[in-house]
Amino acid sequence: MHYVSTRNDTFTCSASEAIIKGLAPDGGLLAPEVFPRLPHNGLETMRDMSYQQRAVYIMNLFLEGFTVAELTRFTREAYGSDHFDHPSIAPLVPLGDGVFCLELWHGPTCAFKDMALQMLPYLLTASLTKNRENKTALILVATSGDTGKAALEGFRDVPRTNILVFYPQNGVSAIQELQMVTQMGKNVAVCAVEGNFDDAQSGVKRIFSSATLREKLTEQGFFLSSANSINWGRLLPQIVYYISAYCDLLREGKISAGNKINVCVPTGNFGNILSAYYAKRMGLPIDRLICASNENNVLTDFIQTGIYDRNRPFHNTISPSMDILVSSNLERLLFALARGRAPEVRAYMESLAETGRYQVRPELFKEIETQFCGGYCNDKNTRLVIRQVWESARYLIDPHTAVAFNVLARYRAETGDRTPTVVVSTASPFKFCDSVLEALGEQNITKGVEVIDQLSQHTGIPAPAPLAALKNSTVRFKGSIAKEDMAEAVLKSLL
Repeated sequence: MHYVSTRNDTFTCSASEAIIKGLAPDGGLLAPEVFPRLPHNGLETMRDMSYQQRAVYIMNLFLEGFTVAELTRFTREAYGSDHFDHPSIAPLVPLGDGVFCLELWHGPTCAFKDMALQMLPYLLTASLTKNRENKTALILVATSGDTGKAALEGFRDVPRTNILVFYPQNGVSAIQELQMVTQMGKNVAVCAVEGNFDDAQSGVKRIFSSATLREKLTEQGFFLSSANSINWGRLLPQIVYYISAYCDLLREGKISAGNKINVCVPTGNFGNILSAYYAKRMGLPIDRLICASNENNVLTDFIQTGIYDRNRPFHNTISPSMDILVSSNLERLLFALARGRAPEVRAYMESLAETGRYQVRPELFKEIETQFCGGYCNDKNTRLVIRQVWESARYLIDPHTAVAFNVLARYRAETGDRTPTVVVSTASPFKFCDSVLEALGEQNITKGVEVIDQLSQHTGIPAPAPLAALKNSTVRFKGSIAKEDMAEAVLKSLL
């Protein structure tokens, strides 16, 4: 299977080249030239498999040039018990009325990004060997909170890699920031950017498109790569957990083979729900893809109107990982729905860069309307949902998951649709202790890392070990830079 640029489908590369490059030379994203279909009995075959076995089965369909033996070794290491604290890796929790919560935060950084970023280092280092690449990969990451720590942890001390993470100053939770600035490892660096996530993400994209900077890095023995969801090696492992969740529903007798499900995904950069769409393209029986946003509701408006417009106020919310106005992975969806018409996608992206908006043609919008629906939730209602779910089910959720529950409830009330639904839970509530405690009615919230103990005492739920360990961590990375100085920071990180 080959991969093509979303902006120029005459550019093709292998799976290993796509993982190394991260972005196409023209600035487009790399996407599969065709989608493999699940074998006719594929879901039944995977029903009684472990998560690791399912991952090998699915990723093997996309990774020509990788052997089953390699993928088996990678998944055994990436999803081992020394990294994940639950034997199911991605457990599915029934909450009644046909709603199931898919917990994707049992990895080392307590967020769904671990599901991909524990796998990506293995895929990347193998790809370097397959392509006889002798230079060191300099991995750049822009994060809205969770990707940064997951990437730092995944690539910590991985040979032939350096990683630099940019995050928006004052744009992540206190726990998320502490996770990043205390990161251990000889090959890691972290830098706060004065601005929001879109500033950091745009800065990283400019760095990738700078021929001058690439030449300087080549002279020093480095090349640029990415661990953001713009990298195909990030998206592919995320397809796995949607298919795995369906297989779990089959195994537990919650659905029968062929029954359709809905999925409700809290997302800002669109990568997580795009992975669900890709699973659907492979033949997974998904009916509605419910896209849940916070007050930065650019995706909601797009799904409802076909107009993408980032020219709007930016909101700092209690679900900061979705505080995004430029959703990079939407480009891949447009490419897939446009049937590979790269010039059309390129025109949309050029319009976005020049005017901050674009409108898709009516036929394409009709396809979006048919498969997706969108809704958003403000901070007030996010807090209400956290409290309601805790009081009714004694189930604790983080603000991002709460956004999804709110959007799903309104979707069901408006449509009467009672299709079994998987709600994606993207982070441990202990990553957002302040907001969760406030939602639960706590008046005097402790400052600093002690807030983790406070939430544990309030709920009787033990904090995940990686977060509890932050109490004994040392800050390694301090200060901030202007967004205009990001390229200079890249060069300084190599000194």
